[in-house]
Amino acid sequence: MKLNDLMPNYGSKKEPKRKGHGISAGQGKTGGRGTKGQGSRSGEGGHLYRQGGNLPIFRRLPFIRGEGFTPPNRVEYSVVNLYQLTKFASGSVVSPVELAEANMLSKPKNPVVILGEGEVSVPLKVRVQRVSKSARAKIEAAGGSVEILP
Repeated sequence: MKLNDLMPNYGSKKEPKRKGHGISAGQGKTGGRGTKGQGSRSGEGGHLYRQGGNLPIFRRLPFIRGEGFTPPNRVEYSVVNLYQLTKFASGSVVSPVELAEANMLSKPKNPVVILGEGEVSVPLKVRVQRVSKSARAKIEAAGGSVEILP
């Protein structure tokens, strides 16, 4: 068997209708387009400006561009500030599980970031995915420790 001997299965390929080849061809005269109207003309359709009453795409673009680009693979964090950690007792471990139990996370499945707004006066063991520099400095100044989770 050679490559030139290969044939597609019977019925898997179908010849296209040859429109506009006369009455006996079955698709003559109007060629399946009906009579008159926009759809019967050549070059019909595909006009960007005609969108059924909607504002055309290129007139909408300036408004769409203003909203900016959202990267699809961005990491969305649950934000916790230092002043929210005052609820925890001295020496306690602060992890995403404890924060979720205390209803401090908007979306518990997201990774957690601790930001430096506010003060912390008790030593805490903080174990989260991300900590800002100012938050780390304030936690360590209070005698606590920071561990970054993967």
